[in-house]
Amino acid sequence: MAKGGGMIDIGDKDVTVRTAKARGTVILGEKAFEVVKEDCCVKGDVLATAKIAAIQAVKSTSAIIPLCHSLLIEAVDVDFELTEEDKSVSAAVTVKSTGKTGVEMEALTGVSAACLTIYDMLKYTGREMIISQIKLLEKTGGKSGDYKRDN
Repeated sequence: MAKGGGMIDIGDKDVTVRTAKARGTVILGEKAFEVVKEDCCVKGDVLATAKIAAIQAVKSTSAIIPLCHSLLIEAVDVDFELTEEDKSVSAAVTVKSTGKTGVEMEALTGVSAACLTIYDMLKYTGREMIISQIKLLEKTGGKSGDYKRDN
């Protein structure tokens, strides 16, 4: 059984501008891809709804992930990219905050919510969709410095 633990004390950390960008992909399949491409989902605009879900998730991360600190979020940017070759849509979420701890979890939570929302809105087309490749692409600020994924 693990001992100790708890929320990390960030009291002595410096306040810096912190950003993080994460990405995730939903492999849709032919029918779901066409629905997104043609913007004809019976539930409404898939990508607009996924964008709102991502923003809400970013703002709610500390309520979802038990040991995350509550942060003042200054900006959230959500972008989508459709890829015809593998019938997929990728979501990218960039988060900015000025504070004492990073926003990596907020970006990852936003991407996860966007991908789950896309799945939910399109599951009537079939349940073969695959959510994959959720990962941190880059982060800036803080004691540990900047990070950028190589691939």
